Amino acid sequence: MKTLFTEEQIKYEGWQLSPHWIYKNFKIQGDAIVGFTGECEVKLSEMVDIEDVINNEPIYSKNMLSFITEQFNVNLVEGVFRQRLLICIIKEALEKRGIKLERSGDDLYVNGKKLTVSIATKSLTSILIHTGININSEGAPIEACGLENDLGIKDVEDFAREVMQKYSLEIDDIILASTKVRGV
Repeated sequence: MKTLFTEEQIKYEGWQLSPHWIYKNFKIQGDAIVGFTGECEVKLSEMVDIEDVINNEPIYSKNMLSFITEQFNVNLVEGVFRQRLLICIIKEALEKRGIKLERSGDDLYVNGKKLTVSIATKSLTSILIHTGININSEGAPIEACGLENDLGIKDVEDFAREVMQKYSLEIDDIILASTKVRGV
């Protein structure tokens, strides 16, 4: 799996969670994960999570670290497994930095305050995952916390690169592990 962190500020609005967005914007073909920072504002009209739409819960963050990954030849259930793997890798990277947090499904919390948003969906050709981590929690519509202003993590780009590298290696290793066993 290919990885890229772009220093370009991108406002995540939900529509970017679409097939070949990575290929069209970054010329990376195939399985890939891209990280970027910027404001996040997902209106109900762009929501993929129907539960959030029903509950009238739009997403907003003044500054968020976002990951978008597109992976091919994967069904939706496996896509959700991969989404949860990404969340667990993020959790491990934060715990390594001394942060105590809880995971509930595809969400991470610090002292009951929400740190992340995440969704996995399926397009006609791939599964798509967006995971966002608040950098700054000010102005969030719910009780939230952020990497910089609440957790003291200033090296957001290094953190993002570490997460993407570990995720890429883990996915590649899972695929490789599936090739070394004989059928029974």
